[in-house]
Amino acid sequence: MAKTDIIHIIGGGLAGSEAAWQAAEAGVKVVLHEMRPVRGTDAHQTDGLAELVCSNSFRSDDKDQNAVGLLHEEMRRCGSLIMRMADANALPAGGALAVDRDAFSAAVTAAIEGHKNITIDRAEVEGLPPAEWDNVIIATGPLTSPALAAGIQSLTGEDALAFFDAIAPIVHKDSIDMDIVWAQSRYDKVGPSGNGADYLNCPMDQEQYGAFVDALLGADLHEFKDWEKVPYFDGCLPIEVMAERGRETLRHGPMKPVGLTNPRNPTVKAYAIVQLRQDNALGTLWNMVGFQTKMRYGIQAEIFRMIPGLQNAQFARLGGLHRNTFLNSPKVLGPDLKLKADPRIRFAGQVTGVEGYVESASIGLVAGRLAAAEARGEVMATPPVTTALGALIGHVTGGHIEGEAYSGARSFQPMNVNFGLFPEVKVVKPEGVKWKGNDKVIAKRRAITGRALVDIGDWA
Repeated sequence: MAKTDIIHIIGGGLAGSEAAWQAAEAGVKVVLHEMRPVRGTDAHQTDGLAELVCSNSFRSDDKDQNAVGLLHEEMRRCGSLIMRMADANALPAGGALAVDRDAFSAAVTAAIEGHKNITIDRAEVEGLPPAEWDNVIIATGPLTSPALAAGIQSLTGEDALAFFDAIAPIVHKDSIDMDIVWAQSRYDKVGPSGNGADYLNCPMDQEQYGAFVDALLGADLHEFKDWEKVPYFDGCLPIEVMAERGRETLRHGPMKPVGLTNPRNPTVKAYAIVQLRQDNALGTLWNMVGFQTKMRYGIQAEIFRMIPGLQNAQFARLGGLHRNTFLNSPKVLGPDLKLKADPRIRFAGQVTGVEGYVESASIGLVAGRLAAAEARGEVMATPPVTTALGALIGHVTGGHIEGEAYSGARSFQPMNVNFGLFPEVKVVKPEGVKWKGNDKVIAKRRAITGRALVDIGDWA
């Protein structure tokens, strides 16, 4: 069948809308398929494109000291429709970018409807895209329709698509107190890609453990709507649910102290031990093993900082348990976001394994540009890994380390953009300057963002 120059995009959320805009602006014809209002979802209230269903905040807009603010700026420099309409419909929110939800969605919808290269098809795409569509972006988000999800699974395998998150917190390595924590695998076991010291271990005495359990039992929990609720199974229980089953349950589960010896005090056995496992190839992010939780975000950091060695912990992601359809992207997607099992299909947005409105839109931005280049018979590289856009693509398509989690499940989980996803940058203290407090952290972040904004220039 002859190759066409039309791009079909399934899903009219932030990622799909951004992808459609980028491809259309590149001069390529686009058909944007959005099933609302023909078929609704449990979360959406309108049939508008790019509807914000949970929050009106795009989070920090600080491009110099915040990773999501940097992502905002990179997207602006790439001609992002989502960022243009967010800026045009912004509300007072201090250093954050908050928007008027209805006005924002209406503005995006009007822009898409008015573009000469975009046609909107208000119908559900049932199952896999038709064979004659040879340039496709699937951007259906966490509420992918059952028929399309089943089609994706038929191509990729049963273990390639998850329908809920069981998320453990992730800690920035440079915020862990290595004077307390030590590196050791249980029983010094050397795994397929390990060296016998693959976990960071945080020891607790009996008093510390008791206080920690008390805090878990008294924590406020997130309340789910009926459609958000997810099933519990014994290999993936929230830690507070385990604590409710008995005060010693955690010591016989993810916090068991066996097979580990503290080199600083080898004769005294810890009463309980929290383990962290490396979560990305750069070694900058570490996952709290078995610590999935439904505690409210506000209390999580406070309780987890009770753990020795994590008293100053900075979290790249807090824990959670919620319904969410997403791919095991490092396994099934190539570096160009194409499905390995069917290269005519790219994925974009939250279904790829990113969290957050801006992150979802940013993956759509990249996917739209890549698809447009292909339609024109050109080859386009993904953004440099030193940029926020490139760091997110790297996480989704290969920057994550696969490992056997405490639950025995796959370890890839959705992620917001954060500085732990970027390659390290060396920061040299100016001669005669004495750093105080967070001066080094501030200098490091400024170096990362400065490098990123230079490197995004050519790609943008």
